Amino acid sequence: MKNITVIGVGVLGSQITFQTAVHGFNVTACDLSDDILSASKKAIEGIATMYQAEILGTTDDQIAHGLANISYTTDHIAAVADADMVIEAITEDLEQKRALYRSIAGVLPDRTIVCTNSSTLLPSDMMDATGCPERFLGLHYANHIWTMNCAEVMATSKTDPAVYDQVVRFATDTGMVAVPLKKEKAGWLLNSLSVPFLDAASKLYGGGYAEPTDIDAIWRIGTGSPKGPFQYLDIVGLKTAYHIMSMSKDPDVQNFSRIVKEKYLDEGKLGIATGEGFYSYK
Repeated sequence: MKNITVIGVGVLGSQITFQTAVHGFNVTACDLSDDILSASKKAIEGIATMYQAEILGTTDDQIAHGLANISYTTDHIAAVADADMVIEAITEDLEQKRALYRSIAGVLPDRTIVCTNSSTLLPSDMMDATGCPERFLGLHYANHIWTMNCAEVMATSKTDPAVYDQVVRFATDTGMVAVPLKKEKAGWLLNSLSVPFLDAASKLYGGGYAEPTDIDAIWRIGTGSPKGPFQYLDIVGLKTAYHIMSMSKDPDVQNFSRIVKEKYLDEGKLGIATGEGFYSYK
């Protein structure tokens, strides 16, 4: 595989784009508008700066070649026309994902592998919309993938085992630690562990027990963890957190979702990506 298309270049999609490009792949970054792509390009340039500061052995030439390997487009049909792999990283909405897959199903080359980076949805709920269920599976990244370099790989009952092996190799070739799942699991491994942790924090805030800074402080001090749950939510992005938490029936979590929408999302405070969330990063 050489030509990779990433559809949805928000916080994590931008990271996937550069991580793939800096390891020698041609990457087409695709999203809905020129404004989104412009913001993504700035984010990717910022990620490149972090690679120079944080990644062992990343040279200026590698950074330059990585940036040069990326092209940008709003035309998702053209973006997949010569793709060996498509990585979908759009918003966590099943119907939006299915609609995207249906729109590209008729133009995908017969060789193209399609992966979803969905963090909570099952690949099997989307596979028929792709038109190529045997070449479709899940490939899930953790945020800040230049250091949190795990890539979970999850097949459906229809995924060709040879395709699964190709995706594991691709993950390894792009500097990730490939973590195979034996069967489908909503939330994967990482989120199956982290979501209950973040859910507990949201109940404490939504229930009015304590402020985010104090909840974070007790976690850091009591466990030695470098970050508290609300600091992690700022990294994940409050829009993603809202989509996940808003599905809960728990009244404290529902109240948390209301607070996030009214106090943060409606004010454009989406987390680190916008410079402000539960904390200010300006």
